[in-house]
Amino acid sequence: MGRSQETFGKKDNEKKRAKKKTEKEERKAERQANAKSGVALEEMFAYVDENGNITSTPPDPTKKRVIKDEDIRISVAKQEDREPEDTMRSGSVTFFNSSKGYGFIRDAQSQESIFVHANALGGITINENDKVTFEVEMGPKGPNAVRVRLGSPTPPAAPAAPAAPAAE
Repeated sequence: MGRSQETFGKKDNEKKRAKKKTEKEERKAERQANAKSGVALEEMFAYVDENGNITSTPPDPTKKRVIKDEDIRISVAKQEDREPEDTMRSGSVTFFNSSKGYGFIRDAQSQESIFVHANALGGITINENDKVTFEVEMGPKGPNAVRVRLGSPTPPAAPAAPAAPAAE
């Protein structure tokens, strides 16, 4: 009986491991040989020019611009600077899987599809094509509909006026 195929595979794998190890040691030695030790501090500086590009040359002092402290805005915009968002939105349910407890609502204004989970329904049951009102909060994977309420259903058609009795 001949040698098993595993023996050859084991030897081949061992050769590959040894080759990888020697190549890794060679790369390490090459990095150490090419490493710059004792680089001057000035050589490590990087500068930003007037166009916002990073360069190794210091900026030209003649092109210096003076910026007032009041013009610099570091923080988030103040509440009064932002226009208030309408928190309540309306839309229609495009898909809802009641057994799994999730679905999607199409926003009537932006036509955006927004995820809704059964926990955000507050005990109500919704079906496809139901009109709903909801609020949007950002979840870990995008916008989520919360505080969902059934919207007023479309009003039924007005009953036709009774026909006047026919004159005989």
